[in-house]
Parts: sequence; structure tokens; C-alpha cells
Amino acid sequence: MDSRDSPKPPQKLVAALSSGLAIVRYLLTAGAPVGVSRIAQHLDLNSSTCFNLLKTFVHERLVVFEESTKTYRVGLGLVELAKGALDTASHARLVQPHLALVAATHKVTATLWHRESADCVVLVARADKDATMRVHMSIGQRLPTFISALGRAMAAHAGLSRDELRRRFDLLRWDDPPSFDAYLRTVDEAGRRGNAVDAGCYVRGVTSVSAAVLDSSGRLVMSISGKGFSAQLPRVAVKALGEELRERALLVSRALPGDGARQARR
Repeated sequence: MDSRDSPKPPQKLVAALSSGLAIVRYLLTAGAPVGVSRIAQHLDLNSSTCFNLLKTFVHERLVVFEESTKTYRVGLGLVELAKGALDTASHARLVQPHLALVAATHKVTATLWHRESADCVVLVARADKDATMRVHMSIGQRLPTFISALGRAMAAHAGLSRDELRRRFDLLRWDDPPSFDAYLRTVDEAGRRGNAVDAGCYVRGVTSVSAAVLDSSGRLVMSISGKGFSAQLPRVAVKALGEELRERALLVSRALPGDGARQARR
């Protein structure tokens, strides 16, 4: 890896946080519950500081204290903390073959946007067409949830009132902004048709097509998109891309468990 790709450390590190993370990493690799004295000695920490950090982790359920042996081990809270990242990674692996096929078949940049929060989606997977000129986006890029075609597709399944959707819409920034009524019509169309189109509104000269992915409980999870230069995507190509994305989104949706299934496995 190029050193330029490595994150630079902040100018001032928080010593307590660094020490706490070192404790968690140590417990993850220890292989068995460990006492506070051994942890402090191994990590060259003050025993009192180490004890207080462990006590905090126990309170947050990241670490479990074994009363009988006076030792510590990692807890299920750590798994819960990592769960979101693990789910996102598994979704990316699941959808990547679909993205590759969409990109190759329709000569577009195919992307997977994961719903990170109510107001933000993050790009977690991408497949590019084999061409010199293409729309490029970086993994980790974030966008407002309801922008462009992916936003219309997601808005169709978000269950928001007209007033709430209008409030979110008013915060969006477009190259060629549609009126709210026009936006709302395309959201309704996305609900009926199973895909949404943005023809140069978000980025002038770029057409984007998207389909929402839901889990088996109907929860909105992510959006699969195809994006290309408008001059290279005539109406018939946009229609075919939309149908393909709708079908692939349905296939992925059927493979995703719902909240109930996740609870049952715990």
C-alpha cells in the first residue's frame, strides 16, 4: 500500500482512548481470561488506570468480568459494536457479482449504496465499465439519503410523510434542482416501477438509475445504482438498465434476512 493511502494520526492523541483500545486488542488475542495485573504489565499501563478502563468496558458490556477468577474477557457488546460494519461488508460481497454484470452489460458504473443513517448513504461497492471515459466514485463516499436516483428509490420505501420528505428535500443540493412536486412524482413512479431515474438533476450531464434493496421484513437497507454520461445513455438504454436493476435488487432482497430473523439468531 502506498504510504499516502494510510490515514495520518491526529496531532494530539487521546491517551486514555489509545490505552483502552490496546486493552481490548490484547483481550481479543489472549485466548483466555486475563487478570488486571497481567494486562497492565504487558501493556506497560498503570494498574489503577488499567483497572478503571476495564471497569468502564464492563459497564459498557464490551468486556466481561469473571468474578470467580478475577479475570477479564471480551464481551458480546463488542460483537454488537462491530455488527454494523460486518453486515455492510457481507452485503458488499453479496452484491458485487451483480454490480459486475450490470456494469459489463449496460456499460455503466454500477454502485452499491448502504443506508448508514436516516440522512446519509455510503458507497460500499463499485464495478466500473471497461472504458476510458467513465463516471468515477470512491468507496466510502457519502451522499444525502434522498438525493439523485438512489434517493428517489429509497424515498419510495422510507414511509415518510409528505411534510417530512419536503423537509429533507429542501436540504438537498442539485446542479439542476427539480421542483418538489416533480421530485414527488418521480418518487411515486419509483414505488410503482421498482426503479428511479435522475437525468442530470443531481450532476449535470450524468444519468443515474437506481433500485432499492429491502430485507425480508421490508426494512430499507441499500440501493443498487447504475450511472453514466447522459449522452451515452439513450432512453431505451435507461429503461433496460432500470429493469435490470429492479430484478437484481429483488434477488438481493430475497437473500437478506429481516430484523426478526436476526433477533432469532441471537
